[in-house]
Amino acid sequence: MRKNILITGASTGLGEGMARAWAAKGCNLALCARSAEKLSELQQELQTNYPDIRVLVRPLDVCDYEQVFEVFRAFQQEFGSLDRVVVNAGIGSSSAIGRGQFSSNRQAAETNFVAAIAQCESAMEIFREQNSGHLVLMSSVSGVRGFRGALNVYAATKAAVASLAEGLQLDTRGTPIRVSNIMPGYILTDINRDTKNAPFRVDLDTGVRALVQAIDKEKRRAYVPWWPWTPVSYVLKAMPFGLFARTM
Repeated sequence: MRKNILITGASTGLGEGMARAWAAKGCNLALCARSAEKLSELQQELQTNYPDIRVLVRPLDVCDYEQVFEVFRAFQQEFGSLDRVVVNAGIGSSSAIGRGQFSSNRQAAETNFVAAIAQCESAMEIFREQNSGHLVLMSSVSGVRGFRGALNVYAATKAAVASLAEGLQLDTRGTPIRVSNIMPGYILTDINRDTKNAPFRVDLDTGVRALVQAIDKEKRRAYVPWWPWTPVSYVLKAMPFGLFARTM
């Protein structure tokens, strides 16, 4: 079992849910997010419910790239090692290209992809020194194809994260370092709460259970929940452009 787990974006949504799930399994947690107050509340809850584990928290804006390296290294030094790093922090995009919202779309691109590179850089430095570790990148089913409108930039960032994960898998092949690309479907969080007609959406608890199960298996790629998103992903990839344009 991966004992010492670092999660970014851990104060809400999937990050918070995964922290609770791994705490229940007896894992030590290194949790970071922008909200120090929410992290402190989560730390107190987990330490009360699971007194045999260690829960460390540090505020972190993943777009402060120097801080990413400082926080990851500090966690590693406090625990002695990091066994798994979950690159989870991310935001949604809210506007189509050309609608005067470049700053918002740029922020989504920087948070979801450029900041993911910084997190991977820091995690891989530590894992290479340890000669062990499990790097988890949170992509999305929306990264399988390009999406229109407000999802355009978000889907593009998630496709980039998926490509980054596959490249790192090639880099670490044959080593004790594992890299997983996790591609969730619609799990109810603040990012997609307002998405109308979200297909096959599951509640947060169901989604988190499926996520933790998939991550613990340490496969190269996992669609979450497996059903129906694994077969749906193949349909999306194979769908002719004209049909895809009419239906999505």
